[in-house]
Parts: sequence; C-alpha cells; structure tokens
Amino acid sequence: MKKIGLKKILIFAALVIVVVAAATSGAVADRLFGFKLLDKFFPKLSGVVQERIVTESSDVVEVVKKVGPSVVTVSATAPVRQIIQFSPFSGFTSGTQGGKEQDIGSGFVVSSDGLIITNKHVVADAALSYKVSTSDGKTYDVGQISRDPNNDIAVIKIDASGLTPVDLGDSSNLQVGQFVIAIGTALGEFRNTVTTGVISGLGRGIDAGSSFQGYVERLDNVIQTDAAINPGNSGGPLLNSAGQVIGINVAVAEGANNIAFSIPINTVKEALNVFKTTGKFPAKAYLGVGYQVISQQIALLNQVPQGMYVVNVVSGSPAEKAGIQVGDIIFKIDGNTVGDNSEALSTIISGKKPGDTISLDIWRNGETKNINVTLTEIVQ
Repeated sequence: MKKIGLKKILIFAALVIVVVAAATSGAVADRLFGFKLLDKFFPKLSGVVQERIVTESSDVVEVVKKVGPSVVTVSATAPVRQIIQFSPFSGFTSGTQGGKEQDIGSGFVVSSDGLIITNKHVVADAALSYKVSTSDGKTYDVGQISRDPNNDIAVIKIDASGLTPVDLGDSSNLQVGQFVIAIGTALGEFRNTVTTGVISGLGRGIDAGSSFQGYVERLDNVIQTDAAINPGNSGGPLLNSAGQVIGINVAVAEGANNIAFSIPINTVKEALNVFKTTGKFPAKAYLGVGYQVISQQIALLNQVPQGMYVVNVVSGSPAEKAGIQVGDIIFKIDGNTVGDNSEALSTIISGKKPGDTISLDIWRNGETKNINVTLTEIVQ
C-alpha cells in the first residue's frame, strides 16, 4: 500500500477547509485565512436566502397588521321555529330549531362609516338575520344588504363609525406567480386566519348557481390562487405584498386541492362606484328558463336539433310571457347556432340589459318557430 506523506495530508485538509468554508458563505474562511477575495467567487448565499425569508415573513406580518383590523366576520342566525321530533322510545316530542348564531363568511371594510364588501352567496338567504364582528371583538347588526345581480358581490351596512377601510388595489396588471395573502374566517370557525400563496392563473371562468334555478351565473375573468381558502373565507380579501386588496375570495374548486378563485378587485370597484352613485347595483337581464344541453349524439338518436332543452319556465318570467314552453329546444340565439355550448345562453344574456330583446329559434313538436323575448330585471 502506497503511503501518503504528512505534507500532502495537511495540504488536502487545508483545501477541504477552504471549500467547506466557501460553501458555508465564506464567513469561516474570512476568519481563518482572511481571504476576502473568496466572497467574489463564493457569494454568501445562505445570508441572501436568510435575508429573503426574513423579508417575505416581514411583508406578511406588516400586511396582516395593516389590513387585519379591516377584515370582518359575517355571522347568521336562523329564526327559531317549532319542530316535531320522533323517537321509538319516547314517541313524538316537540322542540325548537334555529336561534343559534353561526359564523358563515368574511368581509372587509370599504368606508369608515360601515360599508362592508362580502360575497352575495354569504348573505343570500333573506330569512336569516346577519351580524358583523370586527377584529376588536365588537359586534354589529347588519342594517342593509344590497346584492349585485351581475356578480357574487354584496354590500352590507352596519351602524358604525371610525372603521379602518382597506386600500383597494389594481387587478389589471396582476402576474401569474405573484405572491398573495388571504385573510378570513376559515371553515366558519377560525377567525382572522392568514394564508399565503401565489396567483396560479388569470382570466379563469367559473359557473355559479344552476341552470335548473332559472339561470346560470357566470363569473368570468376570475383569479386562480393556491392560497388556502376554505368555506368561511368567502368574502374576505386577497391581498398583494403591499397590503392592497386585489380580489375578493369567492370559491373553491370541488374535488381539488389548492385551487381557489377570487373576483378581481377592479370588478368590485366598478360595481361599488355604481352603488355609491345610485344606491343600487347595475341591473341584470333575466330570461327565466331552466335547461339541459342536448348533445350531438342525443340529437341524432332522437332526430331533434342540438341545443338547450327547456326543463323549466319560471312563472311570470319574460320566457313565460313570450310563450316559451317546457319541452322546447332552443337551437339559435340571435341567429347564432347554439350547438352543445352550455354557456351560450347565459353568456349572451349576461351581455344584455333589462329591456333588450333577444331572438330565439325553437323546435317544438317537429316544427320550428322564432320567438322574440324582451328581457327584464332579475329580482335578487
């Protein structure tokens, strides 16, 4: 076996020390050897990483301190009612249901005198009574609720003063990968929960509601994020690193992890400006039909046109007044073939105003007809 000299061992050990010192940011090498030039070849990367982590953490902490007092919790109470219960041991007994307050969503203050933005679906049930709790533990009765028929947005008013409004940002220049922060009442239980993530996508489109309820509410151009958003976060703010609200959290994708959506704040600002000027939101056009899409295969098998098979006509709606019937197949809208596009009708109506007229070509019992329908304002 070949012997290695002591001098070579010492040289090798010195080299190891230099490499290790350089890899651990050069600080040890500076102290042991005074080689300041090492920093030029081996930057102190760990210090840079540490500085970046501290900076990001500080950003989140500062944003929460700034915006936290403006984020509220929305709670609801169902009216107390008598119910009859049955037990095989005690038979029929009477009891009560309702009357218990439950946190159901979030919101954020937009004016010091008590205007608060939340989601429309958070305060959709007119039979419930609502309250707002601020971060300082105070609770207020909701005196007025105005719901935007065009978006999942609502303005609620409480009798308060001296509140801290949020800073509304600009959602027109967002970037995929941009760092975001969400604050809200997660799961309707954990108030002022803070989560972070990035913008995963822009310009997404999601459906809210059901075609069987008379219309499908289409929310276009929404923000996709991987920040953890849960039921109860709805209505809360999505923030950038400067603490500006860039979106209002609205939905979570079913059956998926880390996919949530927010309405861009520019949409909220536009609706809010109209509300502050007129006292109400812009009206939404309404047809009043429920439908199922007929695919090409089903159409060929039944020798009917592709389109939208009407399964329900809302009583008193423009559709009923114009003569639309259950069983009709709408295959053209304003002269354009529908095909199997399930979003065609809702998309066209969303671009209309109350008072506008649309032309519907329908198939009924082997015959085709053209019906003009004058749209009216939907009552929320």
